[in-house]
Amino acid sequence: MFSIGTHISSAKGYLHMGKDALSIGANTLQFFARNPRGSKSKPLNIPDLQAFHQFLEEHGFAPIVGHAPYTLNPCSKDPGLRKLASEMFREDLALMNYIPGNYYNFHPGSHLGQGFDSGSQYIVQMLNTVMTPDQPTTVLLETMSGKGTEIGRTFEELAWILDQADPALSPKLGICLDSCHLSDAGYDLMEGLDKTLEELDSCIGLKRVKAFHLNDSQNPRGSHKDRHASIGQGYFGLEGICRIMNHPKLRHLPFILETPEDLEGHGKEIALLKEHFGEV
Repeated sequence: MFSIGTHISSAKGYLHMGKDALSIGANTLQFFARNPRGSKSKPLNIPDLQAFHQFLEEHGFAPIVGHAPYTLNPCSKDPGLRKLASEMFREDLALMNYIPGNYYNFHPGSHLGQGFDSGSQYIVQMLNTVMTPDQPTTVLLETMSGKGTEIGRTFEELAWILDQADPALSPKLGICLDSCHLSDAGYDLMEGLDKTLEELDSCIGLKRVKAFHLNDSQNPRGSHKDRHASIGQGYFGLEGICRIMNHPKLRHLPFILETPEDLEGHGKEIALLKEHFGEV
């Protein structure tokens, strides 16, 4: 089954979000549990979340992805910001408890000059403190483009975090790949996709990959810019995007579009990609 969706606003409620996704032909989706540029969360609307969960099951949705706000930086030099990151992380996982069996994705953060060693220890500390082995949500660390002092620009950096986390949490930790981020970080997804996936498997393990942000890129490989482009409108082109989504080691994943389109535009991209799924 081809699992394809996009980022959907939860501003009008979670059930409404599910209906929006279905209306554009999506069978998975991604959402922010709060303002992506802020920190405050909305009060939990448990009946709405329960109705949303039932809706996903009734319509056969693939696993969906909750996304942490961009303000969540667990490896900040500021203890207050690290505490805020843990609080947001805890609150979002509490929300995800009402839609069990899905994913929660976060950017590992920026160490802001203190270095990978110090910053990554703070990330591990948050995971070990907030997560529990019996939680119903799998937490995903996203591959990053490497701009500034971002952590997660290489498979080795993400592997270190996964390996240092409490072993009891291992079944609840995974990776979300992002095509734009990977390319911007220097990985070759065009002529060297097989080699890149072999490196990923050796370093992290392909079984850890649970979701994929499918985005074209406005910039060439190794640019470290993180500028998403619409499908077929960037350096991958439609052919490159289709090669990624049809790869036998990736095609089973839920693909999420984060392209600069509105709901209607995402519907057109989903329809286009459905036409090309299964091509090799």
